[in-house]
Amino acid sequence: MTSTALRSRAWKLLEMVTTPLLPSDYLDLVSPLRAGADLRGRIEAVHPETRDAATIVIRPGRGWRGHTPGQYVRIGVDVDGVRLWRAYSLTSPTDRPDGRVTITVKAIPDGKVSNHLVRRAKPGTLIQLDQATGDFVLPQAKPAKVLYLTAGSGITPVMGMLRNTDFDDAVMIHSAPQPQDVIFRDELHRLGAAGKLRLTEVHTDTHGMLDITRLDELVPDWAERETWACGPAGLLDAAEKHWSEHGVPERLHTERFRPSIVAAGDGGQVTFSTTGRTVDADGTTPLLDVGDEAGVLMPSGCRMGICFGCVSPLKAGAVRDLRTGEITEAEPGVLIQTCVSAAAGPCDIER
Repeated sequence: MTSTALRSRAWKLLEMVTTPLLPSDYLDLVSPLRAGADLRGRIEAVHPETRDAATIVIRPGRGWRGHTPGQYVRIGVDVDGVRLWRAYSLTSPTDRPDGRVTITVKAIPDGKVSNHLVRRAKPGTLIQLDQATGDFVLPQAKPAKVLYLTAGSGITPVMGMLRNTDFDDAVMIHSAPQPQDVIFRDELHRLGAAGKLRLTEVHTDTHGMLDITRLDELVPDWAERETWACGPAGLLDAAEKHWSEHGVPERLHTERFRPSIVAAGDGGQVTFSTTGRTVDADGTTPLLDVGDEAGVLMPSGCRMGICFGCVSPLKAGAVRDLRTGEITEAEPGVLIQTCVSAAAGPCDIER
């Protein structure tokens, strides 16, 4: 009998002994990060960055394929007995000697996962991982001059770029309420002192929101620079308009943590038929958020309408795409993206 056949018989015997569990279930307990297992990571440290942000150090499983600076990763975290998925930018160097990766998370009001990671996550905790993805990245040919336009946690994907690439001429304009709210502030200032970055901080509690027309004063050659912008929708909307009006939209690259809402419906009663829960929803709240708040286990990913990790069957009623205003009505086989869809009257989601 061949060695392959012997291994197959041994595995079948193990399955008989361990029923109703599988041998892999026991291996998951002993070696959850092994090759061939579902991709997981283990939190190894939590480093505070500001009063409401922290960097999470993760040891990924052996199936991890690495990342490109600027990309994000979906993680699955168990919060109060419910697994929730969120996407966070990777902030670590791609060639970190210990093979660990980091995400930097800012706790947002009522954010279940972000507050859990920043305030409650402990070393040793296992999380689920997807492979890194996203196209908010640098081109293969390094630009001669770059501009980073960021605000709040929008600095996180850019930090991943700065930690991996030395630029000949790099400028950053970053907005935060106060100096102590600037994530990575000490490191950014060290880069500035070393001549690797020209940094301008806009403290919105004192100076107000950044007026995009100030770019002519702050960075006179902004139109000649390849620009990566990440932050609140208002900042990105203003930047896209400004670059377009000046005829250089191709030099602006943006990353949104939330989709732009351009249309809202009237809302209605939402039924999650699988779990039997019914709640009232307005016409601006994504059905993904409605389900999360109702305690329904909702699949999710980027939460921006890009990755299609949140699709669910629409059994009855109608929903409105918050990005376009388009109405989708229920019919057999119709799937909707719950992260960018809101109730347009009563509807039934198969969750």
